[in-house]
Amino acid sequence: MKLKPFSGLVLAGSLAIAGGAEAADIYSPITPIVEQVETASGWTFAVAPYFWGAGLSGDVASFGLPAAEIDADFGDILNNLDFAAMAMGEARYDRFSVFGDLMYTKISVGSATPRGILATGVDVTTQTFAGLAGAGYAIINTPSGRLDLSGGVRVWSVDTDLSFSGGALDGVSRSDGATWADALIGLRGEYMITPRIFLTGWGFVGAGGADLDWDVAGAVGYAFNDTFSAVAGYRALGVDYSNDGFEFDVVQQGPMLGLKLQF
Repeated sequence: MKLKPFSGLVLAGSLAIAGGAEAADIYSPITPIVEQVETASGWTFAVAPYFWGAGLSGDVASFGLPAAEIDADFGDILNNLDFAAMAMGEARYDRFSVFGDLMYTKISVGSATPRGILATGVDVTTQTFAGLAGAGYAIINTPSGRLDLSGGVRVWSVDTDLSFSGGALDGVSRSDGATWADALIGLRGEYMITPRIFLTGWGFVGAGGADLDWDVAGAVGYAFNDTFSAVAGYRALGVDYSNDGFEFDVVQQGPMLGLKLQF
């Protein structure tokens, strides 16, 4: 089966909402470390709302029915995304850090052409929650940059509705879902090119409930002042999960724009 168009847009912040008649899907990176506010206790804090325009490709299936093959790009985001909410944050003390990332998205797409002769079309609605909690230690820590060895756990909760039309499955509708957790390990880093311009990025890989869970990104940032910094880059996120006829094997990738806020 072939679904076009379908793409994921991540609009992050404490709460971000995008509306459209057709609707929505996933996300999620580690907080870009830009500028931080040091408290009297020595702790520093940062938050980073961001916008992620991601294409989506892969397979989605429920109850063992034929998988819907998704193949979409960045260009149709606003037609597919109905709702997205995301927030992330980080706290640091000396070389140690803790971080979190919460995201929820909903996507609907229709007028697709499935593979084979079982159906001529399928409508898909996917709601995805992913929450990551982790900790890190700076194995390199200099005035111009740092590199953190980090690990954490990402919890996924995905609900998918499939409605077939035409062929042997005409009129068949199924709803299915799954919740699972994956352990992740990787690196996060930041390097100041100048007092205003910096590079930031991360790379994580792991497994658990899923056969594979990975997340990579690279970006360049600019610090306007002690309160605001802007970040622009590229991010890719993939997960491969299947169990009891439910399948969620997708890759999201696309450009990312972020705003780091000091508090």
